[in-house]
Amino acid sequence: MKKKLKNILGKIGSAIFKVVLILIAVSFFQVVLLKWIDPFTSSIMFQRQLRRFFSDQDKISYRWIDYRNISKQVALAVVASEDQNFPYHIGFDFEQINKAIKENKTRRHIRGASTITQQVAKNLFLWEGQSFLRKGIEVYYTILIEFFWSKERILEMYLNITEMGKGVFGVGAASIIYFKKLPNRLTKSEGALIAAVLPNPVRYSIRYPSGYIRSRQFRIMRQMDLLGGVSYIKDL
Repeated sequence: MKKKLKNILGKIGSAIFKVVLILIAVSFFQVVLLKWIDPFTSSIMFQRQLRRFFSDQDKISYRWIDYRNISKQVALAVVASEDQNFPYHIGFDFEQINKAIKENKTRRHIRGASTITQQVAKNLFLWEGQSFLRKGIEVYYTILIEFFWSKERILEMYLNITEMGKGVFGVGAASIIYFKKLPNRLTKSEGALIAAVLPNPVRYSIRYPSGYIRSRQFRIMRQMDLLGGVSYIKDL
């Protein structure tokens, strides 16, 4: 009986090991492939599309734009707003993580410390919501992305797959819908306004910015100046 149980457990362990190896191989293939190939969707966009079959949700607007055709004012704005150490860290900003841990002990609203790379990992490969499992997989994908991709590719991906309005993904769609212009013509003020809504693009509006969003926009513009302008990201 013990021998039979041991054999069963051995087979289960072997099957789990093979599944893990397959998942690792798939993840490597995904990340390496997307180093050169632009995605036609993301995990988050795909999940939103599925929900449309079961509820009355807005359609997805998405249009890929190469980094060279995106205003560097927008690129700088999201770095200034979301991850100022982006050009220098290796996927994780430990200084901001420690600061968030300390602040969250006394804050009602939890402050996050996810880097641009971590957000790309979540939006591109994972799912919405909070769990230790998702966070662990996010860390794994973040390491892979930082190892295989350039900083420019990471920022390009972020600017294209991040939600910037309800159902509006990426600067390609956002620039046309909200500003009636191509992404390469967006100004510093417009880039800062886009960045201002990123903490919650479903709740906050680019088209009808509240006083809070306007104040965030002006703070981001000041941060852009303090970083030295677009020269801050020219060597990505």
